[in-house]
Amino acid sequence: MAEQSGIIRLKGTIGGISFYKSGDGYLAREKGGVSAQRIASDPAFQRTRENNAEFGTAGKAGKLVRNAIQVLLQQAKDKRCVGRLTRSLLAVIKTDETHIRGERQVADGNMELLNGFEFNNNGKLGSTLFTPFTNSLDRSTGEMSLNLSAYQANIRIVAPGGTTHYRIHYGGAELDFVEKVFTFGMDQGAILPYDSASQAAQTLTVALTADSVLPVIGVLGVEFFQEVNGEMYPLKNGTYNALAVTLVDQV
Repeated sequence: MAEQSGIIRLKGTIGGISFYKSGDGYLAREKGGVSAQRIASDPAFQRTRENNAEFGTAGKAGKLVRNAIQVLLQQAKDKRCVGRLTRSLLAVIKTDETHIRGERQVADGNMELLNGFEFNNNGKLGSTLFTPFTNSLDRSTGEMSLNLSAYQANIRIVAPGGTTHYRIHYGGAELDFVEKVFTFGMDQGAILPYDSASQAAQTLTVALTADSVLPVIGVLGVEFFQEVNGEMYPLKNGTYNALAVTLVDQV
């Protein structure tokens, strides 16, 4: 793999060399490798087929998760979020002790491995919000709750430069990895000034399906704003907004 340099950047294949753009810039590599037909039929590539199948399963599961929380994710993700989430879900799949290799599933693995997953490495929740909180799910009612302790914003929240206001939001997603459907709910606090004022303890609640047996995740986020002439604008287009998985509940 080589990096393209110069004024003209190429895309496509020329003389057996593939030119393409990635997250690391414009790259070039020699075209080659084993044919897809051989990988699909040769017994020597059985492990490869199994790995490819489970990678595909992880990719589809990641898309379901992203779609479920899209309303919060759209301004709180980095450019490598998709790949990182797929790798985390693949790790979950590999803990499935029910199915054979190549057929292992997310819902039958240890989804607790997703707890703490940061959707935006530019603004991690773990290095943004230092206010103690707890969150829980009541399966019988389907209610998710986030209990946030009292705090002072400029002490307990680390905000990027230029921040004048912020908002805390909480979301819950019930995920059906088989049917590829989800139920989502969210609650959020008011947009508050980023200052030394004391904020009372608060509870955010999300309503999901009562008595569900599907996996559920909870995500907590902090969104930053800059006030200009009385209007609130997402700070730097949300580059430093934080969003992370803070609850995983699996029957």
